[in-house]
Amino acid sequence: MEIMKRLVREEEGQGMVEYALIAALISIVALSVLTPIGTQIKTKFNQILVGLGGTEVK
Repeated sequence: MEIMKRLVREEEGQGMVEYALIAALISIVALSVLTPIGTQIKTKFNQILVGLGGTEVK
């Protein structure tokens, strides 16, 4: 019972949840920014390959 009381009083768990939410938000933003850039890089890479006489990568 003492452990439960101590867990309720401590606020460290709340801080960890906040850090997890921030990390999740950063991950979502990074993915939404990097996905279109990756597509553009793949397109440019394929243009270079075709220009050199190779075949397009799918």
